[in-house]
This record gives sequence, structure tokens and C-alpha cells, in this order.
Amino acid sequence: MTSGRLEAFSDGVIAIIITIMVLELKVPHETNLAALSPVLPVLLSYILSFIYCGIYWNNHHHLFQLVRRVNGGVLWANLHLLFWLSLVPFVTGWMGENHVARLPVALYGVVLLGASVAFRILVLALLAQHEGGSALARAVGRDWKGKTSVLFYAIAIPLAAVSPWPAVAIYVALALVWLIPDTRVERALAETGENAEAEVNAPERTEPH
Repeated sequence: MTSGRLEAFSDGVIAIIITIMVLELKVPHETNLAALSPVLPVLLSYILSFIYCGIYWNNHHHLFQLVRRVNGGVLWANLHLLFWLSLVPFVTGWMGENHVARLPVALYGVVLLGASVAFRILVLALLAQHEGGSALARAVGRDWKGKTSVLFYAIAIPLAAVSPWPAVAIYVALALVWLIPDTRVERALAETGENAEAEVNAPERTEPH
């Protein structure tokens, strides 16, 4: 199976998730800056979650540029990722409405951890469908950034039960780390394109008479 419908469905779900989050923002009735103070925690939570949704969409899009085929396992792994992302609006609103309280911040971390693990499972399911020397395998590599993120989310969750702000700082720091462009996929695509071009431009071999 090709991945076209999977990508289109995923794009639509992520777009809906972002839309749901922005609809949770309440418009102040007053017209002064002081009116923004009560909604500021919700707004900041929305910005952080928007960035995370954007990161997952970006990485998902780049990843599937190298995917040649999918199977039922990949479809379920992708749905597993979308399940965790669909919980982002709930934990975002809860954390913002309660001004970064301990339990909402911890649950926010649980959702981020679940999404991170789910993305890794999706990558493994895709790798199982491709050869070891494929462009996808070369691009993914050992994925140290992904593994490190899982570790820090796991640290932030119990930390939030003690002090929520250091946990939030970890969430923000990891978002900033993932904002740095990951060029592995671009390099793999460039190599694939160069190889394809070399094959096209290679002189035609003639059989001896």
C-alpha cells in the first residue's frame, strides 16, 4: 500500500487538533491590556502546544517523503500517534485554566511522552517495511534526539508533582531543540535524487555482438 491516504488523514487530524485548541481561547470583554491577564496562561499553553503539533506535523511530513510502502501495522501505529496528539487540546486547556498546577502539568507531560513513544513506534513499524540500506533507514539512524526526549519527558512528569515550573521549562526546552531543523531526511532525499539522476544520465550499456 502507498501512504497517500495515511498522510492526508493525518494532516486533517492535526489541523482539527490545532483548530480545537484555538477555539478554547476566550475573548476578553474589556479592551485594555489588563483584560489579557486572566487568559495569559491559556494563551501561553496554546502557543507551546501549537509548536508541538507543528513539530509533529513537520517530522511526520518529512518522514513520509522517504516511505515507499505501508501495511496494517503502520496504519495502527499512525493511529496510535494521532490518539496521543488528540489529547493535546484537553491537557493544554486544563494546564492553562489552572495556571500551571502540578497535576495538569504532569498529565501534559504524560501526553507528550505518549506522543514521543508513539512516534518512535511508527518509525520502527516503517523501518520494518524497508530494507536496512534504504534512504529511510539512513535518515533515521540511531535517533538520539528522539530517545533523549523520551528520557526527559519521563523525568519531567514526577518533577511536576514536586514543582511544576521546572517541568514546564523541560517541555519548552525540548520544543526548542526540535525546532532546530533536522537535516537527516533532506540529506537522504538529496542522496536518493542524486543516485536516481546518475542512473538516468548513465551511458547506455550495449551488449556485444
